[in-house]
Amino acid sequence: MSRIGKLPIAIPAGVTVTVKDNVVSVKGPKGELSQTIHSDLTVNVEDGHLTVSRPTDDREHRAQHGLYRSLIHNMVVGVSEGYKKEMELVGVGYRATSTGQVLELALGYSHAIYIKLPKEVKVEAKTERNKNPLIILESSDKQLLGQICAKIRSLRKPEPYKGKGIKFVGEVIRRKSGKTASAK
Repeated sequence: MSRIGKLPIAIPAGVTVTVKDNVVSVKGPKGELSQTIHSDLTVNVEDGHLTVSRPTDDREHRAQHGLYRSLIHNMVVGVSEGYKKEMELVGVGYRATSTGQVLELALGYSHAIYIKLPKEVKVEAKTERNKNPLIILESSDKQLLGQICAKIRSLRKPEPYKGKGIKFVGEVIRRKSGKTASAK
């Protein structure tokens, strides 16, 4: 049995889960999400807990069991608490400003980069004196939030020599020493 798949999901107060035709819909104070699940898996909702079960121990069923349990758990946490990611811009002249759903980034290129974010994601850009600029992203959809963070990070990945780039807050960049003068 899958160690992750067999764990029950506790449904917090204020969150409703409905299952209809292999579509699990989760509604809560932070929004509404839905996920189509594998047709062989069954989802049971009873007395504040949700369980996912599989019909057989086939390789495919075992693989899908833990996956869909995790996806449903992420949806329940997303609509009740939400997800938040903080990104830091490290580099001289790197700036971030947000107006509505548009994020403007100055990352050392000859032009500014504008990213239009979906309405499900809230964005905030903070700039304090003598600190690196921060981008704070919040959403109820963990997959969408991770995808957007990956897209923003890909614009200027942190490099190992000077440590410049866009990184997550708390992330440690492995530094390299670079060239050293040879003694001849």
